[in-house]
This record gives sequence, C-alpha cells and structure tokens, in this order.
Amino acid sequence: MKNRVIKKIMRTVLLTCIAAAVIGTFYFLWKKAQPVVTVYEVVKPKKGSIETKAVATGNVEPRYEVEIKPQISGIIAEIKKEAGQMVKAGEIIATIKVIPEMVQLNSSESRVNVAEISLKQVEEVYKRDKQLFEQGVIAREEFETSQANYDKAVEERNTAQSELEIVRDGISKNSNVTSTTQIRSTIDGMILDVPVKVGNSVIQANNFNDGTTIATVADMNDMIFKGNVDETEIGRIHEGMPIILTIGAMESRKLDAHLEYVSPKGVEENGAIQFEIKAALQVPEDAFIRAGYSANAEIILERADSVLTIPESTVEFQGDSTFVYLLKQEKPEQVFEKHPIQIGLSDGINIEVKAGLTTDDSLRGAAIPQP
Repeated sequence: MKNRVIKKIMRTVLLTCIAAAVIGTFYFLWKKAQPVVTVYEVVKPKKGSIETKAVATGNVEPRYEVEIKPQISGIIAEIKKEAGQMVKAGEIIATIKVIPEMVQLNSSESRVNVAEISLKQVEEVYKRDKQLFEQGVIAREEFETSQANYDKAVEERNTAQSELEIVRDGISKNSNVTSTTQIRSTIDGMILDVPVKVGNSVIQANNFNDGTTIATVADMNDMIFKGNVDETEIGRIHEGMPIILTIGAMESRKLDAHLEYVSPKGVEENGAIQFEIKAALQVPEDAFIRAGYSANAEIILERADSVLTIPESTVEFQGDSTFVYLLKQEKPEQVFEKHPIQIGLSDGINIEVKAGLTTDDSLRGAAIPQP
C-alpha cells in the first residue's frame, strides 16, 4: 500500500515537470515571436561652438641655443659655472691650461733667441752711428736708416716674445685681447649643459674641427615648439595660425603660441610623410619651461561660434544628402520621421546644422538598451 502511494506521487511530480517544460517552451517561442520595440534617446539641438583641429606632437626648445667652444687646445683647469645657472655675455665659464706642442714651442723659443742676437748686433751699430751723427761725421739720412733698423729689430724681438707667450701660456702679456684660456659665454642666458670636467682635454674650434663643447647656453625666455604634421593636414595649415600647446610635464598646462614656420619639404617617417612646423611660444611669467619638454599642439583650422549643433551620431548620410529622424509621437510608442537637413562644420563629435532644424525640434538619438 505504501509503495503504491509513493509511485503515485512520483508520477504526479514527473507529469508536473513535463507540463511546466512544455508551457515554458511555448511561452519562450511566443515571446520570441513578438516584435521588439526599440526605445531611443531623444536629443535636442542646441547652440554652441564647433572647431576643427590638427594635432602635432613635438617638443619645446629654446630658439637660440649656443655651444661654447674653446679657441685654444688644452686641459680644463677650472669650471666656474654649472648647468642651471644664469650667465651674462662675457662671463667666464671655465679656464684652460695650455699644453704647448713641443715642436711649436721650440720653434718659438728659437725665434726669440735669433731676434735677441739680431737686436744686439743692430743696437751696437745704432749706438755707434748715433755718436758719429752727433759729432757730425755721418749724414742724417745714414743715421735715420740705422735708427729704423734698430726699431725693426726691437719690434721683431717683441713679436717673437709675444708669440712664445701665446704658444706657452695662451696669451701675450702685452696683448689687450681677452685671454683665450678663459672660456666666456657669448650670450645672456641659462647654462643647459656642461659636458666636460676638470682634467678633460679639449680641442680648439678651427676650419677642420668643430672643437670640444665646453657648455651649452640658451635664452630660456624665447622658446619655440618644434613638431611634425601629417601630409593629410598640412595643406590647411599656414603661418600665423593660433596654436594651443599642452605640456604634460606641467600637469597638462595649456599655453598659447602662434605658427611661424611650415617646412616646404616633407620627410618620410614610418611610412608616412611628415612636415616640420615651428611655433613661437608665449611663456607666462609664472612658468618655467625646461628645454626638451614634450608637448602636443592643437592647431585650430576652422571655427564656428554660436551655431546650431547636434551630435554627429544622430545624422544619417546618404550620398550627398544628410538626414535626421524627428520625433513625431512619444506615447504609447515613439514615432520618428526622416527629415533632410543641411550640415556644416564637424569636430567628429558634434556637427553644425545650417538649415532644417530649430532648437524646438527633438531628434532620435542612440538606442536605449532593454533589460
């Protein structure tokens, strides 16, 4: 009796599960067959500004950056300045100890000795002729010739001595010229780099060698942006256009600049043609910009102020025509009507509407996801 009751309960449960599965399947199929009603966001046109931009990447550099090089070869004896310090034109940055070339030194010393010997000989003749002239034995013309020979010998000795001092010490004692052993700044500005150390050998700048750079000095109040623009946008760029610079190292601070140079020749980089641009930067008084900061430049190509704008995603393009969908009925279901419009400038997000809409119209936006 007990087993019969259990079997009856099991049969009832099984039939109930089968019935539930059948009903669920029919409900799912019915639900699937029902038309899906899509609900859209409603967008209103509004007044605003539209601008198109070209973006260039590059860095900020001083307009005038000068490499200070020695005019004589030797060894760095002292460095008086370091990177980051301000200098004036003519201020000493470093001093050099001259290491003379032995052949040139011996030649200069020999020339001094020869000049001394010659001077002694001519001096004896001059003294003798002077006494004879005072006694009236020789004519004035002969005495003046002797005096001229003596003056020439003195000048030759002095010249030889000066050349010896220059070869040995880097400057002559009788010279009014600044010592070439003292490396001085040629401009006012900030020292960006001092790549040498005390004891380093340096080479003078000449026709065959650029020379060793002692320091790099730049005017940090006159900065420019140097960057590259892709060939697809270079045709719309010209000198004088306003630029907004964003410097990441300064907490993405934005600075004003104006374009002053566009390269007439492109350079291929990674398969694309890039054109160099330069822009003069307006440095605020409260900002210190370091040389080499990376920056992004936004070049404003076109701008339209106080125009009617809508999201570009609401516009449908068909050939040369553009359309939007106006809201005609909102309840019980949304009803939209296709409507032609005339568009203008676009920034990729919003687009200008020149004709066909007012601020009172409502447009179909993006579909609202249904649960």
